[in-house]
Amino acid sequence: MQIKDRLRKKFFLRRKKNYFDIKPNFFNPLFKLIEKKYNKKSINLSSYYPASFEVNVLNLFEKSMAKKLKTLLPVIADNDLMYFYKWKKNDVLQINKFGMLEPTSFSNHVVPNVMLVPLLAYDDQNNRLGYGKGFYDRYLNKFLKINNNILTIGIAFSFQKYHKLPISNNDVKLNYILTEEGLY
Repeated sequence: MQIKDRLRKKFFLRRKKNYFDIKPNFFNPLFKLIEKKYNKKSINLSSYYPASFEVNVLNLFEKSMAKKLKTLLPVIADNDLMYFYKWKKNDVLQINKFGMLEPTSFSNHVVPNVMLVPLLAYDDQNNRLGYGKGFYDRYLNKFLKINNNILTIGIAFSFQKYHKLPISNNDVKLNYILTEEGLY
C-alpha cells in the first residue's frame, strides 16, 4: 500500500473518530479575508456538500455575508473532469456516481474566485491530501493557468494536520487552510 493511501485511511478514521459540529463563526476569518481581498466585488464561492465527516460548510449560510456570495458546487462530468455550477442552499441535489451530492440543473460552468476545498490532511506548507481521484488538482492545474487569481482554502479540523505530506508534480498547494483555530 502506497504512503498516500495509508495516510488517507489514517486521516479518514481520525476525522470520523474526532468529528465535531462547527459553529457559524468558524467562517469569520474566511469572510474577513474575502472582504479584504475582494472589497465588495461580486464573488463566486465554490463550496462542497459535506459528506463522510467533512467540516460542515453549510454552516457558512448562517452568516449574513454569505447572502452576498454566489455559491457554486462541483459537478463531475462524464469525462471525469470537475466543473462548478451555481447552487443555492435549498436547491435540489442529485447523487453522482461517487455518491456525492451535486446540482441537478446547470447551464454554463463558472470559474470560482474563491474555492473551499475538502481534504483528509494538510501540512505546514498548505499541501493537501485529498481522496485520491485528483479532481481538485486537475481543475486547479487547468484553471490556474487561465486565472491565477483563484483563492484556494482548504477546510479542515486542526487534528487533520500532518507534519509533511508526500507530494507529486500534479498536486496543487492551497493558499490557506481554515480550521477551528483560524486561517493559516
